Formats: sequence, structure tokens, C-alpha cells
Amino acid sequence: MADKFDPYREALVLETETVWGEDLADLDEVEKLRISQALHADASSCTQLEYIRLYTGFCRRITVTQEDAARIGTNA
Repeated sequence: MADKFDPYREALVLETETVWGEDLADLDEVEKLRISQALHADASSCTQLEYIRLYTGFCRRITVTQEDAARIGTNA
């Protein structure tokens, strides 16, 4: 279940994770890295965002959607 962007949790994010759907599996690793970095830099605009509680903070998990990829600028 996706969470809303949370400034409090953002301040406690220690790890990031990017999940790729099968519809974006054909992207090369360089393109995936570029998209992942852009999405995590602007997490408030992501379609599917989760905060996973860690012992010392949170992990931000972004599931990349076609909408996110199009917004970043890819031909996926």
C-alpha cells in the first residue's frame, strides 16, 4: 500500500530502494540509475512511495510506474 509523502519520515530516511515493474524491465542499467536518482531526489512527486520502518529510521521504497518514467523523461 502506497504512503503519502511525509516530511517527518523523510528526515529519518537512512536507506532507499527502487522497485522496477516488469513493464520497465527492458531499460538498461544506466537509464535505471538515472531514473532512480531523479525519483528519490523528488520523492514527493512519486506515484508509489512506501516508508519501511527500520530499527534506526526508515527506508524509502519507490515503485517505478510508467507515469513516473514518463515524467522523468524516458521512452519506456
